[in-house]
Amino acid sequence: MLDLDNTLVDRDAAFRAAVQAFLTEHGLPGTDLTWVMTVDAGGYTPRHDVAAAMADRYGALVPTCAIGALLDNGAADRVMLANSSREALSRAQAEGWTCVVVTNGRIAQQEAKIRNAGLDRLVQGWVISEGVGHKKPRPEIFHAAAEAVGVSLSRAWVIGDSPHADIAGAHALGLRSVWGSAGQPWTQASYQPTHMADDVASAISYAVIAPG
Repeated sequence: MLDLDNTLVDRDAAFRAAVQAFLTEHGLPGTDLTWVMTVDAGGYTPRHDVAAAMADRYGALVPTCAIGALLDNGAADRVMLANSSREALSRAQAEGWTCVVVTNGRIAQQEAKIRNAGLDRLVQGWVISEGVGHKKPRPEIFHAAAEAVGVSLSRAWVIGDSPHADIAGAHALGLRSVWGSAGQPWTQASYQPTHMADDVASAISYAVIAPG
């Protein structure tokens, strides 16, 4: 079970590129890039709060529809899947593993990312929190993922970048997990991932060869 944003795809890099284009198009200061990225908080700030903050900051300078288009489509239009991640997914499937994306977010936006990155041709399915009515780390979304691809959770791995959403969710269900650390130290004391990896390709490769 694989997280999408900032795990399989670099959502923040895609959104940053979209914001840069947005600022240029509307003649806004390039220095506002840092402000927008801070407000966005890696996608964890609710969309309506980001939209309200941007509308308040830019007022009549930018149509609200342009802000909406940035937040709805900006990252989704620019996400890319690294070749190493593509190869790791292909190897996992060749070894008999079933791969399913488990992501928080809205269906339209997250499915656009999955399809634009070509993940729809590399995984056996996906579940999105809006569609199942539960967000990670709630156990229901992980159960929904297993049901979506017709496999048991008993031997599952959870791979993701979020200690709270991904690793805590796996821990609560007694599942093995790999944290995509991106070089950051682990700081949680009450639970830990089974393994840590610098990137998703390494995480997938570890899960495939791990015993049991």
